[in-house]
Amino acid sequence: MTAHIDQRKLFLASRIALIFTAMTFAFRASLQGVWGDQFHLDKEQLGWIFSPAFYGFTLAMIFGGPLCDVLGMKRLLGLAFIGHIAGAIIYLTATNATMLFVGTLCIGIGNGMVEAACNPLVVTLYPTNKTTMLNRFHVWFPGGIALGGLISYLLMDQLKLGWHVLIYVLFIPAIIYGVLFWKLEFPKTERVTSGVSTKDMFLSCLGPLFLVMLACMFLTAATELGTNQWLTALLQGAGVSGILVLVFINGLMAIGRSFAGPVVHRLNPNGMLILSSFFACIGLLLLSKASGYYAFGAAFVFAAGICFFWPTMLGFVSEYLPKTGALGLSLMGGAGMFSTSLILPLMGKWFDNFKATAIASGATPTDADAIAGSNTFMKVAIMPAVLIVVFVLIYLVRRKSYGVQKAAGVVH
Repeated sequence: MTAHIDQRKLFLASRIALIFTAMTFAFRASLQGVWGDQFHLDKEQLGWIFSPAFYGFTLAMIFGGPLCDVLGMKRLLGLAFIGHIAGAIIYLTATNATMLFVGTLCIGIGNGMVEAACNPLVVTLYPTNKTTMLNRFHVWFPGGIALGGLISYLLMDQLKLGWHVLIYVLFIPAIIYGVLFWKLEFPKTERVTSGVSTKDMFLSCLGPLFLVMLACMFLTAATELGTNQWLTALLQGAGVSGILVLVFINGLMAIGRSFAGPVVHRLNPNGMLILSSFFACIGLLLLSKASGYYAFGAAFVFAAGICFFWPTMLGFVSEYLPKTGALGLSLMGGAGMFSTSLILPLMGKWFDNFKATAIASGATPTDADAIAGSNTFMKVAIMPAVLIVVFVLIYLVRRKSYGVQKAAGVVH
């Protein structure tokens, strides 16, 4: 790495850009009720308005991945900055649901460009410590959600300020990361410096293991991001502040990712994914039965499950399938966000249907909310249950393959 590449400042700016991304997730979660009332939207309609945050993200990552080596990471981050600023301005001037949709799309594209550029940047900056550093980078996704959740709780719940003030807050991290990246020089991606051709990168992304991991990314992301995005609504009948539970979960995730190194060393990415799926499934089942402060105990288990999901999925691909390069990382992130764009309206529909059924059976509105939230949590728990089986099978197949290669003298 050349002397003029400032590794520390690039990593710092990347984390600030990710904080912006995360704060938009926290703010949307806390604005569900406000926007629903102001723009006369039900839960399913809100799900559709939030969806472009994820498929905009997906489009940006799918196109940004192949272009990362061509345009360079710095230009992608310039596009991210433009998307973020444009989205915030559209939110501030929104007069109807369509403008909220467009604003969410712009921010989603900006968020996707951040991931499309910063994941390969981190891998390039730390080629011998990929999974650990990806976890440390992604500390600031749950960390940013926790920060955004606290800001939302303070400004809206305690100070009773209007929702527009939350959007103004977004300009602070946007301007900081924009100025930092503008001043810094960027390295070439790891795939380019290692001499892997573009053709080999595309072919590697068609391999069976990569395609299986791509499918798994749909389930891991939906489990983590879908649940977190709807958490305040799902817990509204549980007698506890959903936004504080969201802050609690993401605070725990930030702490866990900060100390990912020893866990990665002991378990390896595959082992981490098996354990994560198990705790995520149990956590969702506990959340479905929790009420009051017991929800924090259930949230602790759920946080332990989803803590390492996203960065370890990326780390698995980067470590075991390195030829997939920036494209592989972008496809994984894009799959995760596209999955979330699908699960959000679906979860909203589940909640509305469960609530309607409960009310038809004679439940009060408050009890109906609790029943709908509980049943939705249980339905989401099916996804990590499936993942446990898949990740165990991957472990067994890889272990058998390693044994065959060792016997043949291919590995030592």
